[in-house]
Amino acid sequence: MRSRYIYSPAGNLVAEFKGSECVFMDEKYYDNTPQTHYVMPDIQPYQSMADGSMITGRRQHREHLRQHNCIEIGNESMETRKAPPTDNRRQVLREQLANMTNSQADKILSKLREEARFTRR
Repeated sequence: MRSRYIYSPAGNLVAEFKGSECVFMDEKYYDNTPQTHYVMPDIQPYQSMADGSMITGRRQHREHLRQHNCIEIGNESMETRKAPPTDNRRQVLREQLANMTNSQADKILSKLREEARFTRR
C-alpha cells in the first residue's frame, strides 16, 4: 500500500496517508472551518487626483480612468508603439514620380508651366 506524507514549511510532519485513508494528522494544522469562495470587497472611497471628485466604487473608478484617459500603474499593456511618421514629402514625391508614366508627368509639368507663365504677367 502506498503511503503519502505532508510536511509543513518548517519541516514538521503534518499528516500521513496510507492509500486514501488519513492515519495521522497534527491537531494544530487541522482547519475545520468550511471552505468558501472569497468575495472581494469594494474599494474604499478616495478623491481623484485628476479632477478632485470622490470615487466610491470599482465601476466609477474604471469609468473615471477611461474618461480622463488614465491607466493604473501595473495594469498597462506592454505593446510597442510605432514612432510618429516624420515629414518625408520628398520621399513621397519621389515615389509618386517613379510610379508615373512619362505622359502623366508631361501633363503635370505643362500645367505648372502655364500657371507660372500667368503669374509672371
